[in-house]
Amino acid sequence: MPLYCDVALPVPLDQTFTYAVNGVMPAVGARVLVPFSGQRLMGVVVRVHDEVPANDFEIKPVQQVLDDAAILPDQLMKLAQWIAQYYVAPLGEVLRGMLPLAAEVKRHFSYRITETGRKILYEGAEKGSSRRSKLSAEDQNREYSILNYLENGEQAKLSTLRSATGANKGLLEGMVRKKWLRREAVAEERDARRLEKVAVLVEETRLPKLNENQTTILAELAAVGGRMRVSDLQLTLRNGGVTVSTLATLVKRGLVAIEEVREQFHLGGVSSSGKKHAHEHDLNEAQMEALGTIVPAIERGGFRPNLLYGVTGSGKTTVYFAAMQRALDAGKSALLLVPEIGLTPAMAAQMYAAFAGEVALLHSQLTPDERAEQWHRIRSGDARIVVGTRSAVFAPLVNLGLIIVDEEHDSSYKQEETPRYHGRDVAVMRAKLQETVVVLGSATPSLESWANADKGRYVRIEMRERVMARPLPDVELVDMRDEFRETAQENIFSRRLIEETQVTLDRGEQVILLLNRRGYSTVVMCRSCGEKIECENCAVSMTYHKRVSENDAIAQPGQRLECHYCGSRRAVPKVCPKCESEHLYFLGVGSQQGEERLQELFPTARIGRMDRDTVRGRSDMERLLARLHGGEINLLVGTQMIAKGHDIHGVTLVGVIGADFQLSLPDFRAAERVFQLLTQVSGRAGRGNLPGKVLVQTYHPDHYAIQFAAKHDYPGFVAKELQYRRWMQYPPFAVLANVVIQSEKLEEATAWSGTLGRWFQQTRLDKIRVLGPAAAPIVRLKRIYRYHFVLKAEQRQALGATLRAMLAFAETQGITRRNLVVDVDVVHLM
Repeated sequence: MPLYCDVALPVPLDQTFTYAVNGVMPAVGARVLVPFSGQRLMGVVVRVHDEVPANDFEIKPVQQVLDDAAILPDQLMKLAQWIAQYYVAPLGEVLRGMLPLAAEVKRHFSYRITETGRKILYEGAEKGSSRRSKLSAEDQNREYSILNYLENGEQAKLSTLRSATGANKGLLEGMVRKKWLRREAVAEERDARRLEKVAVLVEETRLPKLNENQTTILAELAAVGGRMRVSDLQLTLRNGGVTVSTLATLVKRGLVAIEEVREQFHLGGVSSSGKKHAHEHDLNEAQMEALGTIVPAIERGGFRPNLLYGVTGSGKTTVYFAAMQRALDAGKSALLLVPEIGLTPAMAAQMYAAFAGEVALLHSQLTPDERAEQWHRIRSGDARIVVGTRSAVFAPLVNLGLIIVDEEHDSSYKQEETPRYHGRDVAVMRAKLQETVVVLGSATPSLESWANADKGRYVRIEMRERVMARPLPDVELVDMRDEFRETAQENIFSRRLIEETQVTLDRGEQVILLLNRRGYSTVVMCRSCGEKIECENCAVSMTYHKRVSENDAIAQPGQRLECHYCGSRRAVPKVCPKCESEHLYFLGVGSQQGEERLQELFPTARIGRMDRDTVRGRSDMERLLARLHGGEINLLVGTQMIAKGHDIHGVTLVGVIGADFQLSLPDFRAAERVFQLLTQVSGRAGRGNLPGKVLVQTYHPDHYAIQFAAKHDYPGFVAKELQYRRWMQYPPFAVLANVVIQSEKLEEATAWSGTLGRWFQQTRLDKIRVLGPAAAPIVRLKRIYRYHFVLKAEQRQALGATLRAMLAFAETQGITRRNLVVDVDVVHLM
């Protein structure tokens, strides 16, 4: 039996750690609990062997093996190794992201006496307390009680010490600071099954004498077949004036039994008001041709990447469902990735209508217990269809036959924390490792995917017409420069948009307005000294939020300034914090102000708003979309959340306000983002039997991104944009990485940036261009100062080697991995 195992731990270190096998041999891919730096951490075994470690460190034993067999199959272990290599990320942090099983490991802190604490205890016993302390005599005595309780060297939890000595957390933390105690993180296995209690009517031939309340409970249970969830029964009893204690009496008398059963998981979803589900539609010729390209590859097996380019409303979702059904028919499973949590319930509801109990759901707004439950359903093969957001790409599907990435261009697929992987690219690599078919679908594919299709790496499938020969909406550009010249006012909505909105509402149709900024006003500035009110944690202006509707009252009551990066809030000052002037000026327009103005313009309209302030929980989006589908809302204003994938047949007019501000951002992808946003939101219009229309308010009507979007000409835009990318050597003609140096101290961040900058200058780099160091566009974020380098390379292998060499040098200079962010294939440079 091997004597040692190498374990990947969720720490920012580019290495694994060797532990001695302690009785039970762990499998590669199994989870273990091991000691690490005074803590007890969960890690994943990546290797077992008999090689004696070369260093002189004491080899500690594995404390507990959590899994009898590998919980991650070999293909996912290989995928984790690839992600760690490709994205230059610690393997342990990659594996942590792949396993949504935090609920199965309970973490808490315990306290243990130190040698200093033991010395204080003995001195107090011999000489009595002579210490000068700010603590009361009672707390000083309690400190000695704590030391005395821990004197045997065993660790104890806060709850144990509180019961035994009356200690509180503040007192214990004070003893940690004085080095009398050591605080240790402890991990323990826990049962993460979601259980609920069910009341069961016990069959009795002869009932004893019962009072009125007891009879009511028994009658209620009998009426529903003899079984009812205790929570539902208690709610019924309270509404009927029956005390809950009556149920306990019936349990004691043996007339009702309480059972624990697995709690049912509810997918959720939006009622489509009689509209057909995607799987119920007959396929048209273009859809049949697309399916005819995908299905033979599924049945044949083998790696086959496809790029499905279909205009908005062309029926891509119907093709997805038909392909997934063919995968199931072939005895295989299928995975569908969507970019936003808001799209997941709607897609899951359609999935459930098509595939019933075969469906599992994975996204970040599930509770830890729910995620663990869904993950085990997938791993056991009970669920063969998975729908989820970015992290669902790691779902442990059995006999995977098809991966679909919907809206593959969406930047939400890029993880913005370590490991900084791209869900689309990981999906393609997983398909390659597992010899399966992958379909990337979009009306506005990313330039990287389009270039791969041009090079023959992907099979391009095109659907250039909407279903049922419905026309694409007419797009009209409203030049806001002319609007200002003619009205001498800076209005949110142009006269043309107001006129078209009124006409559309009068016809009984629905309108969507995109205003891609949250809050009420984006900047608060002093008109006397020019000072902007910035976040104390971030180098950005705070956004003014105002209560506009009932949705705001529920989400965040009152007026406030809020930072959209760190979430900090403060009251709106009455005077300028710098010069104390009362002349504060509110600049910029957000979705709240847009909603308020719409209420003034269209007082009889049924107005709704969709942004991060009104959609906070996973059920908020469902309720809002249900109201929109049902016609309860006929005028919806919101941020880019409204542009993504919603299929509302009553919408015939879409208005776009201020989307072109992104063209002025320091980002080489700005034009691509604007084109994609305009095309996607335009696609919400005219999806039913009535034709659609789009009005785009812009200050840049001649910009090629806006011109091509108005013509629905994606190939034309791609040709133009690729010219600029080729000239400037940006992706897809180069590979890009962003290296961010960060520290809470400005002098450290600048010094480290200089150190790495000199290393880049002195190191011979093979066809790699280094830009920087420079202050990041947002130089301070969440109290962290940030400087960065941008690396451009012709070859990915050379870029990876350079980044790893830089990390090795940084370690020799005392720059820890926590202070360096490496973002390969960076999407956002801000």
